[in-house]
Amino acid sequence: MKSTLEYLYQNQTLNYSQSKLALKSLQDTKVSPEQMASFLTVFNMRGISLEELKAFRDVLKEQSLQIHLDADQLIDLCGTGGDGKNTFNISTTASFIVAGAGFKVAKHGNYGVSSICGSSSVMESLGYQFTNDESVLNQQLNRSNICFLHAPLFHPGMKKIAPVRKALGCSTFFNMLGPLLNPSQLTHQLVGVFSLELQRMYRYLLAESPLNFRVVHDLSGYDEMSLTGKVKLLEQDAEKLIDASTFHLKPLDPCSIEGGANIEEGKAILLSVLANRAPEAHKHVACANAALAIQLLQQCSFEDAFAMATESVESGESLNALKQLLS
Repeated sequence: MKSTLEYLYQNQTLNYSQSKLALKSLQDTKVSPEQMASFLTVFNMRGISLEELKAFRDVLKEQSLQIHLDADQLIDLCGTGGDGKNTFNISTTASFIVAGAGFKVAKHGNYGVSSICGSSSVMESLGYQFTNDESVLNQQLNRSNICFLHAPLFHPGMKKIAPVRKALGCSTFFNMLGPLLNPSQLTHQLVGVFSLELQRMYRYLLAESPLNFRVVHDLSGYDEMSLTGKVKLLEQDAEKLIDASTFHLKPLDPCSIEGGANIEEGKAILLSVLANRAPEAHKHVACANAALAIQLLQQCSFEDAFAMATESVESGESLNALKQLLS
């Protein structure tokens, strides 16, 4: 690891093979937490190349526990985090709305590193028991249209690095990798990213897969649709620019979608949306993000997809999906 760090300190970029070897070396018991932190920090200082990101993804996928979920269509709604916007758990909330609308969701997530309340944090606070038991996850999916895949249970290669990430308290390239590492056989994926550069990288990487995908970047700086301004959508062979008017909504004030000050407040916001008693801004932004997933699955209009998302909330089906998952 010492020689790799010295190479990186000279502002050098790793090729694919070097990148794979470097990440595997990072997991070695002889590598100190200080060396790990230094390695992670390099990429925060100079950015990450496409080859490095691809290689890091491939190492973690090779080491991961893969599962088979019984669904003809299966979607994940996941963001990279790292946008520093402190919104509530929009993608997690939207996942239950999509499930309530009748679609199968395999939500991949983890504890918050650079945020107060990650998706695993809020799921744990709701009483969800994390598992990597394929039969249990299939039962949950069949019963509630959704299951939750807690990343540490599927990616043992990240176990040694997790405490260092937590100690750093800021986003690293592992945040960029998270949405690329869903351990199930997805057919569709809605991914939110925090920058235009990363959006282009994701499009390139996902285009190599059989997935029907959509990569979202809100030009106001969010890794999801915030309804505060323009949003760029990249797909396999398409590029779109949308905003609140796409769903016949008015733009939101950024303050109106901020998350709680702690996990309990984050949980309360999620529950209020699913129970259809949230402020309009929370409901609209959650339904808009759910609509982006539904439209990808159904190839319907954005307006129809938003109507399906809204019906999922107003009918109680989104809250029922959560109750069934926790039962």
